[in-house]
Amino acid sequence: MSEIFDLRIKSLRGVLAEKSEAALITNEVNIGYFTGFFHSEGALLVTQESAVLFVDFRYFEAAQQKAQGCKVVCFQRLSESLLQQLTAEAVACVYAEANYMTVNRFDFYQKKLGGQKISLIADGRLDTHIGNIRIIKDQSELDKIAKAQSIAEQAYLEMLNYLKPGVSERALAARLEYEMKLRGAEDISFDLITITGKKTSLPHGVPSDALVRGGDFFTCDFGAVYEGYHSDTTRTVAVGSATDEMKQIYAVVLRAQLAALTAIRPGVKCSDVDKTARDIIKSEGYGDCFGHSTGHGVGLDIHELPFVSTRGDTLLREGMVITDEPGIYLPNRFGVRIEDMVCVTENGCHNFVTLPKELLIL
Repeated sequence: MSEIFDLRIKSLRGVLAEKSEAALITNEVNIGYFTGFFHSEGALLVTQESAVLFVDFRYFEAAQQKAQGCKVVCFQRLSESLLQQLTAEAVACVYAEANYMTVNRFDFYQKKLGGQKISLIADGRLDTHIGNIRIIKDQSELDKIAKAQSIAEQAYLEMLNYLKPGVSERALAARLEYEMKLRGAEDISFDLITITGKKTSLPHGVPSDALVRGGDFFTCDFGAVYEGYHSDTTRTVAVGSATDEMKQIYAVVLRAQLAALTAIRPGVKCSDVDKTARDIIKSEGYGDCFGHSTGHGVGLDIHELPFVSTRGDTLLREGMVITDEPGIYLPNRFGVRIEDMVCVTENGCHNFVTLPKELLIL
């Protein structure tokens, strides 16, 4: 396993053009990606010669046991420990993550390092470089995503046993989270969406004390986290019965979702996958009722590169993990979304989701 983190650190060094340059990683998700150790306080400093993980006393023992591909240092004052390491290696330029460093922290480090004639640069190049590394998942990552998906599916199927008229959206969300954690999830991927009735027209509706009623749609957008990696799935089911209009809208969304799946393969532009789904929905007269992107990348973050949208110019490559989730939302009436999560393969894609997609009427 240590070879994986050695390779990731080596890839990270690709942003360093000179021996006098260093990369400073402060985002905890990125730190976990490059070292295998996730924690909420500290930094990873990578130069051409070394990789040092700085943690405080609370995490030192755990980091020594878990972190790989780096030296672990316990700091009293992080800025002082960083400066000591930078000075020892004669570093003159440090790249920081623009997306994760606050203005206050940037100003602090700029003054601290500037006193030793070390420049601090947060112009986005490090973020872009890390994004390009993380966008392709290795087998260990795919295995964890698959495990997260398996946990989530088992929990969802159990939760469906409790889906009936009179049960609240909030109770179903609590049941689903409980079932996921009971099966080994370390967390839920995001605030679970378990909504019913008119609220299904809200793409990111929030569960409340509203009760499930017969004849309504129930939309469930859910995911589990396993060893840091997320899953993401949506299913829409009908409770008791469905009108012809509900069935017709569902059929359109399903056709769009399946068409997008067939479009996913290496070399295809993300915007073309989005267009495949969007054109079908537009052709049925519901173009204005599909206002979000068709998909997004999934991994250590629930939303990460690439983005499968109208402006997504990324070309799909083998090893990318994305969602396929078109929807139609009729304001104050009902909505339908169907979402799978797939890995781009040599000739198409592998679907992590095994749940059926035909309209289920419970």
